[in-house]
Amino acid sequence: MRWKLAMTVGLSAIAAAAVAAPVGAPSASLEAALKSSTRSPANVARDRYRHPAQTLAFFGLKPGMTVVEIAPGAGWYTEVLAPAIGPKGKLILAGPDPDAGDRQAAAAKRLQAKLDANPAYKNTTIYPVRQSTMDVAPAASADMVVTFRNVHNWMADGSAERMFAAFYRALKPGGVLGLEEHRLPENRTQDPKASTGYVKESVVIAMAEKAGFKLAGRSNVNANPKDTADYPKGVWTLPPNYAEGPDSKAKYDAIGESDRMTLRFVKPR
Repeated sequence: MRWKLAMTVGLSAIAAAAVAAPVGAPSASLEAALKSSTRSPANVARDRYRHPAQTLAFFGLKPGMTVVEIAPGAGWYTEVLAPAIGPKGKLILAGPDPDAGDRQAAAAKRLQAKLDANPAYKNTTIYPVRQSTMDVAPAASADMVVTFRNVHNWMADGSAERMFAAFYRALKPGGVLGLEEHRLPENRTQDPKASTGYVKESVVIAMAEKAGFKLAGRSNVNANPKDTADYPKGVWTLPPNYAEGPDSKAKYDAIGESDRMTLRFVKPR
């Protein structure tokens, strides 16, 4: 029933709930972080698709914050976040649980090795996400939680509701949830498992609001009108995955990475 309710939220309702929130200017520390030697050249090359300066400025990232990055993977955003919040800030990587099997243990080891290899990550720690609690950080410890293109995974495994509740617990009153996700047009039918990797903006907003968050702003900084969101192999058809193989690379390079919603939510004080 809750999915039916979420899927009935239309664009007009979203517009009514949203607060106009233009992208602000990136801080000097964020600009410096984007030029940092901690970043790999391959990651820098994707800035034109991911717009990290504008995205993090929209979320309101500032030096000295305690920030939780959800599911950091290989650390694309970690490379920017750690130097951007600086030595007085704290970056918590809500990541793999080394006690949850060999695959997660190996991922945790790789991530820790990345942190150990550069002093820029002295402000960064890994917080294993345990299935028993789904906590992503100590309660009321964070100024900001950020998550990038993860909601479809939680919908697929049935953990989305628990994840949003965990974000709410981790944030201080007044704290920000910054979220980016592949966007499904509102006139399409939402697969509850998000098997294509695309999610309606209305569905994401409904999940966040159910957890207690208030929508504080939307940005189109990561919008891509060329993305038709109707590929047989889902969002993974587009760069950087090219699910249809190298013969189609030029075709999908002309489209670019996916159309993405970029949303800012606030935990009420």
